[in-house]
Amino acid sequence: MRGRRLFLSALGLLGALTLWRLASQRSPVTPAEETEQVRRFYDRIATRYDRGIRLGEWVLFKEGRRWAAAQARGETLEIGIGTGRNLPYYPAEVRLTGIDVSPAMLELARERARQLNRPVELRAGDAQALDFPAASFDTVVSTLSLCTIPDPAQAVREAARVLRPGGRLILLEHVRSPLLPVRVIQRLLEPITVRLEHDHLLREPLEYVEAAGLVVEQLERSRLGLVERLVARKPE
Repeated sequence: MRGRRLFLSALGLLGALTLWRLASQRSPVTPAEETEQVRRFYDRIATRYDRGIRLGEWVLFKEGRRWAAAQARGETLEIGIGTGRNLPYYPAEVRLTGIDVSPAMLELARERARQLNRPVELRAGDAQALDFPAASFDTVVSTLSLCTIPDPAQAVREAARVLRPGGRLILLEHVRSPLLPVRVIQRLLEPITVRLEHDHLLREPLEYVEAAGLVVEQLERSRLGLVERLVARKPE
């Protein structure tokens, strides 16, 4: 019996190492190609997304979506709105626009908005190339989307561009942990999560925000440094 357990453990380890090696050998793609891959992935899993993310959100993010949406004021853009999981938490007076690269996710967001009787303009769009004039919004919100956008720094630059002077960027993201043991685990897992779900574990949104010239007003880390809440303002 003990020998069988050892054999099965060795077999499982071998399978995990094989998967890691395959995931680490991704062929290089252009940002446009990766964006298209992300779109196809979320179109495929759209109907399963809410069910699949529910437990992870409960463990890591708790009231994070409620916190992020509650920060919104005035004309608000949510990038990567997905199935509309933030819609119940926006203040009623906020004038909301949401974009997502996945039409299938947007269809679910439309249905959620209808059930909530929540006015929102929903459109297909790429956070890396926003189809809005400069200085169009008072608030830009992103929750758990920078981890899958192929060029997150460009997405933050675009958010800064469409913000009005004095406008705020609100982020809720999972990020690279400052704790070495946790970061080592993230580094080992990332090739697999990127290959299977286009989910990058080692990104640091604070760096993108500062590089875009935004002024950080609030920064909170929790859950071993894995979860970040960030509020940044565009200088007037």
